[in-house]
Amino acid sequence: MTNIAVPSREHPIRLALVDDHRMLLGALTEWIRGAADDINMVAAVTTWPELLTHPEFPVDVVLLDLDLKDNIPVSLKISTLKTAGVKTVLMSTYSEPGLVREALAAGALGYLVKSEEANMIVEAIRAAYDGESYISAELDEALSAGTSGGSPRLSAQERRVMALYGAGEPVKAVAHQLGISEETAKSYLKRIREKYRLAGFDVGTKVALRKRAIHDGILLQTD
Repeated sequence: MTNIAVPSREHPIRLALVDDHRMLLGALTEWIRGAADDINMVAAVTTWPELLTHPEFPVDVVLLDLDLKDNIPVSLKISTLKTAGVKTVLMSTYSEPGLVREALAAGALGYLVKSEEANMIVEAIRAAYDGESYISAELDEALSAGTSGGSPRLSAQERRVMALYGAGEPVKAVAHQLGISEETAKSYLKRIREKYRLAGFDVGTKVALRKRAIHDGILLQTD
């Protein structure tokens, strides 16, 4: 097996994998262990409770199956992991834009469709560990196609900033939740507003930005 180029790190990334398909769980475990020396698979479990009670938890990154049949909202899982200081990369059988946007808005740093190339998993894990988002080109196209009304193309991090800020969070809280500086959060908002302005939409106020986020499926209507 070809070993994927390893970035220089002081410590290996401690990874946990959660998938209720045991065959896939075993195959992914073996593949990741053989593919990347900088990733240490410390837990591979089939249920959410098993992850939370595992002796190695909390880990650095969790590769989480979105399709676990446990009726626990993915937003709650991501929030729980975030509170524990764990980064989340989601895997799913589906690439439906609404699901992807909801997961990113909830705080997932990566989203992979199970039909994609396996080496993307390693890239997504490394990106999440570094606090960066990772979405494949296929999913990025699906997201762009899913936006209506000629809306601009936003990056995963821009969508997260827009979702949190549009939901009523102050800039300081947005920055804290995403693990970025307040100045960086402000620059994201400035970039978002500029992209919408160029597309012919005024989102200069928080109310206008919220309405646009709901319209484009970046923020779910809750009231």
